[in-house]
Amino acid sequence: MSAAEEIRENKIGFSAREKILPLEQDAFEEYSAPPRKAKGRHTFRPDGLVEVNPQGVHPIFELIDQAEKEWKEKHRKASSSLDEAVAEYRRRYRRSPPKGFDEWWDYVQAHDVQLPDEYDQIYHDLEPFWGLEPRELFALQAERELAKDSYTIGKNAQGKLDILGTSFNEGRYDDLIRHGQMIVELLKNIEDLLPSFRATFSPHDSPYLMTDYVVKSTLLEAASTKSYIGKNDLPSIHHLGWRSACHPESLARLIDFDLDGPQPPKPEKTFIHNHRQSMDPCLHPSLFWLHGQFLSHEYGPDPNPAMIPEFSSCTTTLHHNIRIPTPYGWIEDILPRSDDPDFDEKVDERLLWRGSNTGIFHSSDYRWQNSHRDKLVRYVSELNGTIDYLVPPKPGYEDQPLGPSQTARKARINPATMDMGFVEKPSQCREPTCNLMEQIYDYKKMQSIKDAGNYKYVFDVDGNGWSGRFKRLITSNSLVFKSTIFPEWFTDRVAPWVHYIPIQVDLSDLYDSLIFFRGDAYGEGGHEELARKIALQGREWSKTYWRKEDILAYFYRLFLEYTRLMSLDREEMTFQGDGELELENWL
Repeated sequence: MSAAEEIRENKIGFSAREKILPLEQDAFEEYSAPPRKAKGRHTFRPDGLVEVNPQGVHPIFELIDQAEKEWKEKHRKASSSLDEAVAEYRRRYRRSPPKGFDEWWDYVQAHDVQLPDEYDQIYHDLEPFWGLEPRELFALQAERELAKDSYTIGKNAQGKLDILGTSFNEGRYDDLIRHGQMIVELLKNIEDLLPSFRATFSPHDSPYLMTDYVVKSTLLEAASTKSYIGKNDLPSIHHLGWRSACHPESLARLIDFDLDGPQPPKPEKTFIHNHRQSMDPCLHPSLFWLHGQFLSHEYGPDPNPAMIPEFSSCTTTLHHNIRIPTPYGWIEDILPRSDDPDFDEKVDERLLWRGSNTGIFHSSDYRWQNSHRDKLVRYVSELNGTIDYLVPPKPGYEDQPLGPSQTARKARINPATMDMGFVEKPSQCREPTCNLMEQIYDYKKMQSIKDAGNYKYVFDVDGNGWSGRFKRLITSNSLVFKSTIFPEWFTDRVAPWVHYIPIQVDLSDLYDSLIFFRGDAYGEGGHEELARKIALQGREWSKTYWRKEDILAYFYRLFLEYTRLMSLDREEMTFQGDGELELENWL
């Protein structure tokens, strides 16, 4: 078993080498010499994709089965006592939990928060900062407080949560502070439980702090040996744009990176088996050609010379913003919800998406035609040409080989299976591009949530940043198809193919996945019973794992970790429970 597989299976902790090399390097090493496919077996690649073997059964059956087993196993291993949680923390992260961990555990137990061990995202977001001397972290944080645009949340002199400072251009306060006010209002629920802290946030819906691979690796190495690297002693950054964040031997660093040239080739038919890995441009450099987050900055900015502790609503695998469980788009889980009929009562079997043309600025200066939302709307609205899709097996023939793909005319398949479009009028554009967009796209009227609730299948796609709709959509009794490059706070706490359907940004698996569940243009060959099952499991997950208490549990643990990180005496801010001898044995 590879290091990447061992980490994914939680069989070992993190050695110094594993901290230095992100999982994408292990994935590259494996993918450069993939195992030979056995007849009838699909290839589960270490870059997060499944390469389809036409001699195998439909891969979605295997993806669902594997995901269900992993989800059950994650629950079976979950800690059920404070002692178990402390031991599991030490096993995973090779240090003791932060001070206040026992009170956090009490909160988790009192509010029935599930999967109490699955907070690896916090570890990955904060671990590089352990390699910086705390006083230098203070200086970086203080410097960030003064940078445009930012706001700072923490406890004031009276020990109350408040917005401690802002740095906005004149006239932007009301617009940019709104999200911070939502966070403070939410955190008031656990105000007395939180330690004293001071944290700076970005008000924008996309990340800006680019990472240099060698800088991050150096800090991770220092963290693994409990030592510090001074800011002035960090290695020089690379000037490779986006690819500066990738390992020197990653696929992204080895390709000919020409946005005006062809995208890197890939197998004809693939599905996602690991959604997080499929979001990584170091493993999948075609994302540079396909997503507005990257296209907006073309070949990418230079990375930051040091890693800056700033919080953000979303981030990519190339940025080092610390992600939060943003309350934006959060809804109350009320049963029943009149706008969301039961799956069987929904009358429209097309895949729905409505939204604005965000994701990139539209002008002759930008490659907006290839941005994710633009491509999506054009792709599903075209009438010329054909598509090839995997034929779903008929009932009773699920164990038969796939065989060759079937071809369908877009003029037949798109109107029957897709209902997507931009709404109202062009935005984020400059003339004459605005006028051109009106000619290209059929701008539709906005739908009410009630009208949208009549669709059995709904699509979730990024905008300028993460979409913010996932909570509402997954609670709607509809089957959600999700395409994103932003790993979110709940990524370790949700299961693709159990709660939603992951879709690649290039949309190459969209028709294969949709037709598997809803059938072809005539509704034949679908597996609606599986669609219903996953849609209902998604709603139940939302009501069980994404409650206000779950958001607060994540914030609570995040700020415990962050407070220790930003302390002059980190040992003093460490949980002093039993089991130190056991920890020494791990180390």
